[in-house]
Amino acid sequence: MGKIKLNVLGLSYSQTQTGAYALVLSEEGGDRRIPIIIGGVEAQSIAIQLEELEPPRPLTHDLFKSFAEAFAVNVVEVNIYRLEEGIFYSELICVKGSNRIRIDSRTSDAVAIALRFKCPIFTTDEIIEKAGIVLSIDGDAEEPFVASQQKPETLVPEKRNQFISYSLEQLTGMLDDAVRDEDYERASLIRDEIGRREESS
Repeated sequence: MGKIKLNVLGLSYSQTQTGAYALVLSEEGGDRRIPIIIGGVEAQSIAIQLEELEPPRPLTHDLFKSFAEAFAVNVVEVNIYRLEEGIFYSELICVKGSNRIRIDSRTSDAVAIALRFKCPIFTTDEIIEKAGIVLSIDGDAEEPFVASQQKPETLVPEKRNQFISYSLEQLTGMLDDAVRDEDYERASLIRDEIGRREESS
């Protein structure tokens, strides 16, 4: 199973859901992007690191880094290894001496920690095929946005029912519209609904 390196493209404000944000990961050397719905606290932690800001007191992910370094533990890699029912599963690959340890993590936390340890983020061919959205690049760079409201990752399943009444053809058109409008949060929900229908057919 091939590994694909991902870069953090930025954070997008939700257009349809107050307090929700889309973390956008881009395929290195490719044009596919993965939007992942995350909470506001995690989004803010990621945005602060992307913008190289120094919070007056350590955030939770800063505390994790300080704690790990105090005990000579280094995070060397983050793997997004599974996508199930619209939820991404990730793990931290940690090294202490000759020991290599895998720690289960929410994807939003894993990315926030990866940015602090400056370690690579990987996913699999299977996940990028299932979750990747191909965008037409027009040369305009996207900038990360700072998040400020809290909403848990588990909100994703609660938004699924809004697409049940649409046909697959309509969903495909809606997905194209959402991608064109850079509404990654909506695009990810539509993408998941299309994926569920294709798997069940």
